[in-house]
Amino acid sequence: MGQIMSQGVWDDFLAHRLRKGRFTWHSFEEADEFVEEESYLPAARRACGEGGLGIPVRTVINKMGSGKKRVVYQFPPGEKAVLKLISYLLYRYDDRFASNCYSFRRGMRACDAIFKINKSLGGKSLWAYKVDIHDYFNSISIPILMPILKDVLGDDPELYSFFGRLLEDDRALSGGAVIRENRGVMAGTPTAPFLADVYLMEVDHFFEREGVLYARYSDDIILFASDYEELLKYKSLLLDFFSRFRLEVNPEKEHVYRPGEPYEFLGFRSDGKKIGVSTVTIKKMKGKISRKARSLDRWASKKGIPRIQAMKAMINCFNAKFFEGDDPETLSWSRWFFPVINSAEGLGEIDHYLQDNIRFLSTGKHNKANYRASYEDLKSLGYRSLVHEYHKFRQK
Repeated sequence: MGQIMSQGVWDDFLAHRLRKGRFTWHSFEEADEFVEEESYLPAARRACGEGGLGIPVRTVINKMGSGKKRVVYQFPPGEKAVLKLISYLLYRYDDRFASNCYSFRRGMRACDAIFKINKSLGGKSLWAYKVDIHDYFNSISIPILMPILKDVLGDDPELYSFFGRLLEDDRALSGGAVIRENRGVMAGTPTAPFLADVYLMEVDHFFEREGVLYARYSDDIILFASDYEELLKYKSLLLDFFSRFRLEVNPEKEHVYRPGEPYEFLGFRSDGKKIGVSTVTIKKMKGKISRKARSLDRWASKKGIPRIQAMKAMINCFNAKFFEGDDPETLSWSRWFFPVINSAEGLGEIDHYLQDNIRFLSTGKHNKANYRASYEDLKSLGYRSLVHEYHKFRQK
């Protein structure tokens, strides 16, 4: 735990993040100055002391692409930086996790789960059960987690004590007032992903020992079985684990796939060979497109903005989301999907829906007159087709 006071450790951390492309040039300069001037020391001392860190701010945000709300927690910048460093140092415990846990692992990507599943299927048609845990990070039971964490962090009692102070404090700032609630491992904080992996490591290891084709990415789990009776047995075992760990299934995301039916996991859809974007991914993206188009239509109508400006704003928004992304901490949409998929079918559906909504902004109505804005007109405003960009990517 004392490592977080060392400037050399902070320098190594910055170098790692720079290699991973986690900085813009401006943000790297700020981070470098933060370390050079030892501005991390006040928060690091608090983390090492009996008082621990301060009280996080509770924020309710829109869940990406769904319109639903989720609760996240944020610490002030200095304390957040310390938590990021601690998260980086926690990678030394990576060998404690089962090979079927793919979330937030060094040298592992979410898409590795898809590749491993397809390789294991080897052309076989199996039953599959996919399940999502409701509000996983924030519903983790701290009394259950702490003994598990003690075993994992057995070589660093000071680090374990730090987590005790961090997680057993149930306070949060909401609307300027201090409230008390079950915060779990606090979604949105840098150490939450590691703790979420730790919490269900017993489940992962169980299915690994049993030789079950199983994959977990944080709160998303899929497992396979040779027949329906076997699938029901594995499902029952998994749900028993959830009950013991005081977790609830999200019934909207629970699904049984029959042999030969393409499975969907982590935003991908695959039949064991062909990999595309999932129907859920397409639906979420359409929702995001529709909401953005309605918002820009209201903006253009209320402010008297030229319609072509609203169309260009729509195009710029989704070009950034799909291809660039301003946040180096977050994978752009194309960087997540393009290296994995081998089919452009779902991309075409998203393309057509986005084009229709850009054209809608030309009139504020959904009608045939919108097609006066040709595809070439959209391209002249900067529109980039997902299908076209995907094929360019594959040709590299």
